[in-house]
Amino acid sequence: MNTSGDAVYVNARSITVLTLLSAVYLLLSAYFLGFKSDEVVLVVIINSLFYLSSVTRKFILAFAIFAVYWILFDSMKAFPNYNFSRVRIAELYNFDKTLFGINNHGNVITVNEYWIIHQQRWLDLMGGIFYLCWIPVPLGFAVYLFFTRKKQYLYFALTFFTVNLLGFVVYYTFPAAPPWYVQLHGFHFIADTPGNIAGLVRFDKLVHSDVFAGIYKKGSNVFAAMPSLHSSYPVIVLYYGLKNKLGAINVIFAIVMLGIWFTAVYASHHYVTDVLSGIVCAITGIVLFNKLRDTKTIATLLNKYEKIIS
Repeated sequence: MNTSGDAVYVNARSITVLTLLSAVYLLLSAYFLGFKSDEVVLVVIINSLFYLSSVTRKFILAFAIFAVYWILFDSMKAFPNYNFSRVRIAELYNFDKTLFGINNHGNVITVNEYWIIHQQRWLDLMGGIFYLCWIPVPLGFAVYLFFTRKKQYLYFALTFFTVNLLGFVVYYTFPAAPPWYVQLHGFHFIADTPGNIAGLVRFDKLVHSDVFAGIYKKGSNVFAAMPSLHSSYPVIVLYYGLKNKLGAINVIFAIVMLGIWFTAVYASHHYVTDVLSGIVCAITGIVLFNKLRDTKTIATLLNKYEKIIS
């Protein structure tokens, strides 16, 4: 099947390549992680969109960037970062308390501990809503850019990918425990600690749902608190929103960004230090990608990629 103007069409070669990639991914995933339905769903979606039509084929080829990110993120379960470097538990807790500690009746406590004492139902509700935006907002924005500004979509998606790679490097060179870990286990390292919903449990109870419980049950790495990539993603969204002059929508992006930053600390998923490092990671990734995209080689590859998905 060949469609006029379709840079990548279905033929024997494309069928063979996609089938082999799908099979290899499923086999490797089953070997390292065990059989999981999530991986099967991903493969089914990719194959279905590739064969359905030229429009869906271009869409999935464009969003292959996010698929690769998801595969890398998921593979962290097979290679825990604590096997490569010592986990920082007390160091990060004490560092955050030294820089941002709050005096509470003569005792200095972390900002996370302050909010445990001063939690509010309305903050539980709003915080949960904001935290649910950390993936849907970037993905929704990516879809919008794909259908309206192909080049800007590529810039956004590859910046997102670059920021994640930077974050992953830090995860493996500086494994760090989140605040809730210290609250539950103290400063003692326990390998294979499962993910925890922490303060977001209050949102689940308020709305009578297991939405966050389901999300954190599938977490890839407990000891990957710094940098907070939850805090990085809205920075990337707002940056490209401003570059594309989206007007009032950028106000929404900014509010969501601040809400996610606050909730990360309020719900004891990250220290203030983690949030700030996530912001720095986002800015670093944006600057790095902007420099790379202007090189002749990268610019040529991006132009070819744009033609494929246009």
